[in-house]
Amino acid sequence: MLLVPLPCCCFSMVKGLIALALGALSFGVVEFVAMGLLPYFSMSFGVDIATAGHSISAYAFGVCFGVAYMMFLRKLNLKVSICIIVFCQLVGIVLTSIANSFEFLLAARFISGMPHGCFFGLAAIIAARIAAAGKGSSAMAIMLAGQTTSIVCGVPLGTALAHAFSWRSIFYLMAVWAILVLLALWRWLPDPGKMEDHGFMKQFDFLKHRGPYLVGLSILLGNGGVFCLQSYVSPILTDFVGLPLVYVPTVLIAMGLAMTVYNFIAGKLSDAYTPGKVSLAIFVSTIVCMMLAFYFGNIMVVGVVLLVYCSGCLFGLSTPQQVSILRTAPGGELIGVAFGQIAFNFGNAIGAFFGGLPIEMGYGPQYNLVVAAALVFVGTIFI
Repeated sequence: MLLVPLPCCCFSMVKGLIALALGALSFGVVEFVAMGLLPYFSMSFGVDIATAGHSISAYAFGVCFGVAYMMFLRKLNLKVSICIIVFCQLVGIVLTSIANSFEFLLAARFISGMPHGCFFGLAAIIAARIAAAGKGSSAMAIMLAGQTTSIVCGVPLGTALAHAFSWRSIFYLMAVWAILVLLALWRWLPDPGKMEDHGFMKQFDFLKHRGPYLVGLSILLGNGGVFCLQSYVSPILTDFVGLPLVYVPTVLIAMGLAMTVYNFIAGKLSDAYTPGKVSLAIFVSTIVCMMLAFYFGNIMVVGVVLLVYCSGCLFGLSTPQQVSILRTAPGGELIGVAFGQIAFNFGNAIGAFFGGLPIEMGYGPQYNLVVAAALVFVGTIFI
């Protein structure tokens, strides 16, 4: 059974989870740094901000296509597979750093996104396998902590480097980081073995039940709603909340810290309660805070606090949803996590697209909050 932990000493387990977290940080920075680089993409390639936002969607669509690789991994050692995935990310990072046109950038972002879902899908399975008994959700939260740390450090760093030097600087740095991640995974990750192979078609048996579809829809709409807000948080902060542009990186750091805290809290709660109950509580509180931000967000302190809370929920949802999709995919965990990653990142693409519509139609950026809340509200139906 996949979620039964493998025999593994505590120190070895911790080193393995740290290696996975370092990889999660790498993927997190490469994905989310684009949100702070949109003005620089706009200036560099001569496109407007809404068009520059397509670089976010391109990455998300790359994830959706890339996770198809998961169905062919059942006969490979999981450690070898995840190292292959990180090498593929390295190729995408290098291509992004040398993009000389907006079309090239979109293609490079698409390629960078392709290994993303595979990494987090495999990392979730490996974390659950090497975790101590009864601590699967907490182990997953440790792995995901790397991605939340990327918001705290990577996104503000990328924005600062773009301002001081070039938007390409952060991608040069992440290419070096990806190489270090490869070394850490190879040296520190305990051997997680292979998946049980019941045949290619048996992997899809869990799709005969409605559970994974309900979880998938809640992931798509819930995360899509939060990402709808997160994709355009900079113009919301400056044009609606009234925050001076110079303070935006500070608020982004606060959002990243909130994501880190919520991620660990959600992991603990998911070990104690059902992941569905934890997800529902986060969904409802997010909707309430988004609507409060829409009506009262122009009061600067109130707006910043509410937006920080809503952004934190992006990773508060990640652990319970990852656990839920694994529990609804017995015998097909690789396909299950791929299914979950498609839902998560297709939701991100939808969120980024719909989030830009109010701005393109000439409405104030605060109307993005209404669209975001509507997406999350529909997502609650499927929990």
